[in-house]
Amino acid sequence: MPNSPKPDTSSYCIALQPICDANMAHVADELLYRATSGASSAVIENGLTATARACNAAFYEAGIESLCGRRQLFFNAPREWLLNPALLPPSPKQVVIEVLESVEGDEEVLAALRHIKSQGYTVALDDFVLTDSTQPLLDLADIIKLDMLEQPPTRKQVEHYLARGITLLAEKVETKKEFDQAKAIGFTLFQGYFYAHPETRQSTAFKRGRNQSAQLRLLGELQKPEADYNELERLLVQEPQLGVQMLRTVNSASYNLSQKIVSLRQALGLLGLNRLRNLVTMLVLAHDDPCNMLLLPQALTRAAMCARLAARDCKENKEPAFMVGLLSMVDVLLGQKLELLCDHIALAPNIRQALLAHKGPLGKTLHLVKAFEKGRLKNASDETVTTLNQYFLESRIWTNQVLDGMDK
Repeated sequence: MPNSPKPDTSSYCIALQPICDANMAHVADELLYRATSGASSAVIENGLTATARACNAAFYEAGIESLCGRRQLFFNAPREWLLNPALLPPSPKQVVIEVLESVEGDEEVLAALRHIKSQGYTVALDDFVLTDSTQPLLDLADIIKLDMLEQPPTRKQVEHYLARGITLLAEKVETKKEFDQAKAIGFTLFQGYFYAHPETRQSTAFKRGRNQSAQLRLLGELQKPEADYNELERLLVQEPQLGVQMLRTVNSASYNLSQKIVSLRQALGLLGLNRLRNLVTMLVLAHDDPCNMLLLPQALTRAAMCARLAARDCKENKEPAFMVGLLSMVDVLLGQKLELLCDHIALAPNIRQALLAHKGPLGKTLHLVKAFEKGRLKNASDETVTTLNQYFLESRIWTNQVLDGMDK
């Protein structure tokens, strides 16, 4: 019987998972090694290889500031990585070295961690379980990540860690109730999908303080081939917070305009319809609650990746592809069914089909990007995976530039 060919691991993907504080502010990201071209799910054949690839992509190809701005980046480090100081990533004040759960607290590891801390890095213990072999690690830990789904800690354990002055991060927080419970017993950092599950609301039951009707009419007007700029300005005036945020964003470095924009009319005239459409859609999706600001980086990165793929593979303009990617997360971001939004907005048929059924060139592009996000690229070629990883890095950098304008 012939030997099975070894999987080709020359292509790989990375991803970033958000970490928030008790106010749901996006304060950090965890760097993840996500897939190989032959994998049906995220697979790591070799921990050292995965770490080296993720480190190279994040710190040297893209740069931590481009990917994360001022936020911290959690970096998973296997034992061999900890023991070799030359492999440590740059930016010690911004990087959290995450000690994997398989690492024990022997003298060699403890000495390495003391050196790491002396260089200015923060040390976190991943999926920490207190045993005789891991107990020594507590003396060097700044953060402990605890699994709230499979191995939830007891209150006594939480109190023990807090008494040592250690910051607690709750992992695998799946619901808002679990988030509130963890917060109540002393956790101050959180990671999981509690902010990502859609909570569908009726169109008449949106939160107060937002003119949802004006926003939907605004999006509808922007979908017209010949939008009425007088009508756009009138609708923006009805949602002053959105208008102010739009001015802040277009004045950020990401838009690279030669002059400062000081009025809505000026912004409408200088941006052009395509850029205005994308910007307003992004702002509408963002201004609901803190959860949206955690999800918005993913939505924008997805949209930018769709646009890049469409520009490469499709005859269609990249602007519709960007809109498809952005609107594909509307169920989570607005708490509204995608079908309902499509009914409110006169979307082009190809955009509607792509969103609701993944049909057509735009639908295939969206499907591929979503598969990349989940690390499920079993049928993708090495060339495709390499391209997707490149587009992810480029899109994430662009996203961070855009959000930097929104944070002001």
